[in-house]
Amino acid sequence: MDKRTEVIESLITETGLSKKAFAEKIGLPPTTLRSMLQRGVGNASVDNVIKVCKGLGITTEELEKMAEGEKLDKNVDSLPELNQKDEKSIQKELQKMIDGLSNNSGYAAFDGGTLDDMDEEDKELLIASLENSLRLAKRLAKEKFTPKKYRK
Repeated sequence: MDKRTEVIESLITETGLSKKAFAEKIGLPPTTLRSMLQRGVGNASVDNVIKVCKGLGITTEELEKMAEGEKLDKNVDSLPELNQKDEKSIQKELQKMIDGLSNNSGYAAFDGGTLDDMDEEDKELLIASLENSLRLAKRLAKEKFTPKKYRK
């Protein structure tokens, strides 16, 4: 069993729900969750891993850190929420990044290829990772730069 699977099983146990109840709560068939945990997270679809992580209140990056034995520095739930303006800003920045990765503009390349050269699963995982990173960065910035008198 890989470390990510162990982390997920441990976090599901912490919720106090059975695996079946947790799967139903996040809209995943219980057989899919069971299969994912038996075969290992590395063999699961990206969408299912993201769905499980969201249900546990963590990002895929945090799952990787926890699997490597790192403690999470910050409780993401304690960070300020994003408003509509923040969401628009994140989507705009994400689209700019995707566009830069999709053409040979020199913005970035993977082994000499572009985003379009990647298979669908890797492409979706990269985009989800970029989006989660932008969201976290925005929330951390809001916490750091919002004066105390305006914090809730």
